[in-house]
Amino acid sequence: MRTLKTSEAAAILNVSPNTLRAWERRFGYPRPMRSPGKHRLYTHGEVVALRDALNDGLSISSAISRAREAVRADTHVLLGALTAFDLGRADQAMEAALALRPLERAVEEVMLPSLDEIALRNGVDSAPWAWSAAWAAEWVQRARRLTPPPSRAACVLVGDATAGPHDRRALAIRALELFTARAGARVVTLPVGCLAGLGPVLDAHRPDAVVIAGAGSPDDELARWAYAVRASVGALPVLLFHRGVRPGRSASARTLDERASAAVSQIVAAIEPPSGLPEPGMGERSQSVAARPRRMSA
Repeated sequence: MRTLKTSEAAAILNVSPNTLRAWERRFGYPRPMRSPGKHRLYTHGEVVALRDALNDGLSISSAISRAREAVRADTHVLLGALTAFDLGRADQAMEAALALRPLERAVEEVMLPSLDEIALRNGVDSAPWAWSAAWAAEWVQRARRLTPPPSRAACVLVGDATAGPHDRRALAIRALELFTARAGARVVTLPVGCLAGLGPVLDAHRPDAVVIAGAGSPDDELARWAYAVRASVGALPVLLFHRGVRPGRSASARTLDERASAAVSQIVAAIEPPSGLPEPGMGERSQSVAARPRRMSA
């Protein structure tokens, strides 16, 4: 995916950088990413779509509406491919989506809405949903395999509490795992129903935070798993993702944003060393993280 600095995007649109930033504040478009140095990076496809609309003589508000529709068209293309059960077209639709936006936005703005629409039309107990969900899970797995090695010392343990691969929340959880790995953390996912041999796995990975993801497992099963995790590695920060509101839930467990990209930012904040302290080397358990007061409960 090609990105542009503010000055480059402004030049393509034939406006000043200040005007471009004013459009961003007023209309939320074009919406930039941020570089590691916190500089704006605009997606080339979004800028070009806006330029073409402006060249047709539209006002800025109308041009932005047209550019957004052009970008949103990718969702319709993917939905059509999945409805036709065409793997090749589905892959091509995601490649086109990636040409216009970062991977995280391609998943959240194109893939997940398309899968939601199929679930609404057919139900999650239908063959079209099963087929589409399997394609999406495989696509996310391929993206995960292409993710660079972890750049952070921290490890995130994901307790999969879904009702299985056809659970409607499962794909959002796979997206969370992918985005967390792309943020540089190690990710280990274990079903909350699996207790046998849990200790050696946790001893090998030494997680720094636990994300309980999904609402398909009963509370008693989750409580047993949480107790086993705590017995193996001690008290950890507990974060809930797509768990839903449950009576009697411990106040020590923090609920994450339902958008995977926003949830990852919250996870990184929970595992990041305090500002000003060096991050420990790969494979070392962070003393700064381990020293924090932490509680783990279901």
